Amino acid sequence: MGSGKVTSSEPFDWQGKHVTVAGLGVSGIPAAKVLHGLGARVTVVNDGDDARAREQAAELEALGITVRLGDGATLPEGTELIVTAPGWKPDKPLFEAARAAGLEIWGDVELAWRLRGPDAPPWLAVTGTNGKTTTVQMLAAILKAAGLRTAAVGNIGVSLLDAVLGDEEYDVLAVELSSYQLHWAPSLRAHSAAVLNLAPDHLDWHGSMEAYAADKGRIYEGNRVACVYNVADKATEDLVREADVEEGCRAIGFTLGTPGPSQLGVVEGILVDRAFVENRQENAQELAEVSDVNPPAPHNIANALAAAALARAFGVPAKAVRDGLRAFTPDAHRIALVGDFDGVAYIDDSKATNTHAAEASLAAYESIVWIAGGLAKGATFDELVTKSAKRLRGVVLIGADRALIREALARHAPEVPVVDLDRTDTGAMLAAVQEARRLATAGDTVLLAPACASMDMFANYNKRGDAFAEAVRELGADA
Repeated sequence: MGSGKVTSSEPFDWQGKHVTVAGLGVSGIPAAKVLHGLGARVTVVNDGDDARAREQAAELEALGITVRLGDGATLPEGTELIVTAPGWKPDKPLFEAARAAGLEIWGDVELAWRLRGPDAPPWLAVTGTNGKTTTVQMLAAILKAAGLRTAAVGNIGVSLLDAVLGDEEYDVLAVELSSYQLHWAPSLRAHSAAVLNLAPDHLDWHGSMEAYAADKGRIYEGNRVACVYNVADKATEDLVREADVEEGCRAIGFTLGTPGPSQLGVVEGILVDRAFVENRQENAQELAEVSDVNPPAPHNIANALAAAALARAFGVPAKAVRDGLRAFTPDAHRIALVGDFDGVAYIDDSKATNTHAAEASLAAYESIVWIAGGLAKGATFDELVTKSAKRLRGVVLIGADRALIREALARHAPEVPVVDLDRTDTGAMLAAVQEARRLATAGDTVLLAPACASMDMFANYNKRGDAFAEAVRELGADA
């Protein structure tokens, strides 16, 4: 890790400054309102011009904010700064014009960071391809168990602008950050940060795996106390090595194995800390038991270790780690048991929307009837099938890109029975569960871990998971 002292941002004079906000929606509208309230002259540009956009535009225009619908490509005359919704791709013509004009482009996270007051709470930040939300929620639970005033914010829960500008006082914030948000947050400097894992995702947005990893790695820039990385994922450690941090900042690893010095890990069913203890060469601190993690699947234990590492970097006592993990309840559609009958468990992990998440989910069970398929988003499935083949008792495929999974199964697990439902209607989920029940025997797990996005069949992964749970309930009523 390099070292470079980071200075705080200079106060910004917003009065009369012409700011263009790119995009309506969950980040654009609050940003426009905040900037308008600070005295800036705000113009919002938006690609879409549908009924919802017009309704949102009318709300902003009533405040005196200019809104331009159906034209997100042209840079408004006089623009001095752009604040963008995180999902807008860096190669959009608007940004090319802004860069040509020498303008800065901020995201909502950068705006929140710049608007912090002098006594602002430090940020403990988390990113990664999978596990971000769960880890941040675990971290917030641990911090609360230590008696600290905190909230899970960012790409989850409370918006960062609300957290920074609201009346609520915090001691520390647990912040989830996506690669999009990090791309547009050049001056962010966290107290400590973690990259949980790196796998190909959103490459259509970033342009390459290298660019995606570089944006994830921005979370380590300027860290003061700890850069937390995944020992099992060398790419995360490489990002730590490349980061420019404050003097004395430490690299802290987490592992599902026995930890070395400056690591957290697992020993005989116990989560232990060999990083934030006296004489870490010889000593270890017991933090919690594996059974305190809900659910105790391997990738979720890794999430718990990462959360614990960030909390310990902030000085949280060991007891609070255990109490926080015990108090934590995972969100719906994340390895949730939704039914158990005839000796078969039915697990909803609809949140497994990419191959990396599905691989972690499949690794949690020994004998699986797998329900998979949806929108592949450019993913390939050979590695996933190869790693999981020995656990598969059967596979039921649904969704637009199911053929990609079927072909990978034919190449790497030809002996596994496959049912291709050739359906993309929402009713396909009931048929999928019925077929999975037929393939399963006592001791098996029927696992919805689609490895794909849901939008070919459902509004989102929550609706997909709800459909699975409803189908399981219907099945249970007939059992």
